[in-house]
Amino acid sequence: MRFLLRRLVAVPLTLLGVSVLVFVTTELVPGDVARTILGREASAGSVARLRSQLGLDRPLPERYADWLGGFLTGRWGQSYTLGVPVRDLVLDRLAASMLLAALAFALLVPVAVGLGLVAGVNHDRPVDRLVSVTGLALGATPEFVTGVVLLVVFAVRLRWFPSSAQAPDGSSLLVRLGHLALPALSLVLLCTGYVARHVRAGAVAAIGSAYAGAAELRGLTRWQVVRRHVLRNSTIPATSALGVQLQFLLGGLVTVELLFNHPGIGALLLSSAVDKDLPTLQATAMVLGLLYMLIVLAADVAYRLLDPRIRLGAAS
Repeated sequence: MRFLLRRLVAVPLTLLGVSVLVFVTTELVPGDVARTILGREASAGSVARLRSQLGLDRPLPERYADWLGGFLTGRWGQSYTLGVPVRDLVLDRLAASMLLAALAFALLVPVAVGLGLVAGVNHDRPVDRLVSVTGLALGATPEFVTGVVLLVVFAVRLRWFPSSAQAPDGSSLLVRLGHLALPALSLVLLCTGYVARHVRAGAVAAIGSAYAGAAELRGLTRWQVVRRHVLRNSTIPATSALGVQLQFLLGGLVTVELLFNHPGIGALLLSSAVDKDLPTLQATAMVLGLLYMLIVLAADVAYRLLDPRIRLGAAS
């Protein structure tokens, strides 16, 4: 609890630092926002009037204070390019990305943990080499390559899945998940090798430990030892790896979202940066920063719950 309270106190301070970084970085985006909105043919007077209306001619510290206060109170402004409330836009896109990330994560955990456990139990055997080499190859393959292959094979040739991640309006959850199957599988193929390597390393260490040897001497079979002793200890190193992958699934989906036409927050982040839509860009970056901090906090707590040695060390 002391650890959790310390981390919770650190979250607002970290978020304040993130807000400064986000605001300053987005302000450094090249180009004139007013000129981008009005077009190249707009007169200098029109551009100056729009800059004044948007508050872009005010001092930077004043604009930062107004923006941060508005973000904390839910007043995120209007999108420059779409003309809709930024909060509704960002939250809708975040919900779409969270659904895709949840599906990919639900597939990733059993697949990666299972393959890593099999590789660790069969250390230095052909199965271990096959899992390791396959995971490295898939992890090194860009997601747009695996995505295109999945589209061509399963959407164009076999017609098992739709090519677009967008389900028709009013579709049931099952239909929406069917549209998300291919992008989720593309992400699973990309992330499995990274997580499986951590599980394999934990499994190899657990199998060679004294308590695993003692369990076998008591008459337990190999898989009983794996199920009762190795499985939990092999998932401890994978906890941080799963946290990293979850961060990627939520905010690093730009390529997959563009390839499968998925209206997620990653695509929104890219489009707002290209269009110099500062309110949308700043709000999106802040939301992702907050999510990243919460995921890291959850991963740290899970790590300490799974590993009693850390709890005993903290207690002493």
